[in-house]
Amino acid sequence: MKCPFCSCADTQVVDSRVSEEGDTIRRRRRCTACERRFTTYERVDLMMPAVVKRNGSRVDFNPAKLRASMALALRKRSVSAPDLDAAVARIQEKLLTSGKREITSDHIGELVMAELRQLDQVAYVRFASVYRSFEDIREFAHTINEFRAPDDDTP
Repeated sequence: MKCPFCSCADTQVVDSRVSEEGDTIRRRRRCTACERRFTTYERVDLMMPAVVKRNGSRVDFNPAKLRASMALALRKRSVSAPDLDAAVARIQEKLLTSGKREITSDHIGELVMAELRQLDQVAYVRFASVYRSFEDIREFAHTINEFRAPDDDTP
């Protein structure tokens, strides 16, 4: 590790500690040239797959954008922030474990719909109406009918 003060490449680790969460290692270092001390942090750097949008462009995966779109669908619904965060984490985990370098935005949309279906039916229909670009009321009705039990005769 290069010293941030004198740029010397020779530094020594004086102390190492694992964070309380267990996901970071804090290291105190000392430069052998200028004797100054500094702190570095070591974290796992996971590579999320790139997102291939419908127009063919590629963008970096953005968990904040994912959370914001789900939060918009869940607006004024009784779903807690921790439940939303857990759903976002499950989607990210599926993307990480897919082993793919690129993933389509359509696939992410399907993962979001699966999570919203479990969290809140109204949010699911809201998201589906935008994601699937509903053109008329029949498409709304069809999506709502997906939730009805086979013996439910309610109009």
